[in-house]
Amino acid sequence: MTAAEHTPQPPGERPGEPPSAAPPAAGTPAPGLGFLREPGKLFALSLTVLRAVFRRPFQFREFVEQFWFIASVTILPAALVSIPFGAVIALQVGSLTSQISAQSFTGAASVLVNIQQASPLIVALLISGAAGSAICADLGSRTIREELDAMEVMGVSPIQRLVVPRVLATVCVAVLLNGMVSVVGTLGGYFFNVVLQDGTPGAYLASFSALAQLPDLYISEIKALVFGFIAGIVASYRGLNPRGGPKGVGDAVNQSVVITFLLLFFVNMVLTGIYLQLVPPKGV
Repeated sequence: MTAAEHTPQPPGERPGEPPSAAPPAAGTPAPGLGFLREPGKLFALSLTVLRAVFRRPFQFREFVEQFWFIASVTILPAALVSIPFGAVIALQVGSLTSQISAQSFTGAASVLVNIQQASPLIVALLISGAAGSAICADLGSRTIREELDAMEVMGVSPIQRLVVPRVLATVCVAVLLNGMVSVVGTLGGYFFNVVLQDGTPGAYLASFSALAQLPDLYISEIKALVFGFIAGIVASYRGLNPRGGPKGVGDAVNQSVVITFLLLFFVNMVLTGIYLQLVPPKGV
């Protein structure tokens, strides 16, 4: 009998069968679920920030500084972008309503589209591109310089000290800026419809008052609030987790903007679907 025949078999295995694979180590994620790690960490950061909002001390000075910075870099671009958006919506809707002989509903259709869809998205995209990238770069540079680790050693929470004021600032600016963009976009649509398409000012305003309702403004502000929170959280998360040194900070900034854009369009679809199911159209 050869030496191989005397080799002891592991318990639970029969002679002649190939050895079974080693069981996964403790703490190892199940196969195929690794892609959920990053969304899970992002969701955990969101919950941590929401809990830290109500803790003391609140960094009011940092909040004011971030609020002023975000507002200063987004007010003028938002106003300038909302005018062509309102014009394009008014011109397209006006052309469509004229084809189906429904010119009297041009004002309602263009204004509702501008308030419900265009304004929150414009605000969120500008905040993500201008303010979110700056937040991500600032936190990323602090992370690679190990400033956040030093803060933790001294007993200071980087989340409460740095992330919470920035996220709250993006939310407040988004909510306030959404009202301005809605007004400017509506005025731009009114001008282009009445002047360039020979619309009737009275019919434009009458159709809006006949079909619009207060929940349309509510959903617009809710979207702006949620979108601002998403932009702040994604920028902060990528800033807290850069990879590869200074080059990784630049990559994190690009990733934060792209991820925010994808999440915004998905969340907008979900919120719009829920709103249309819960709030019936006016007159129904």
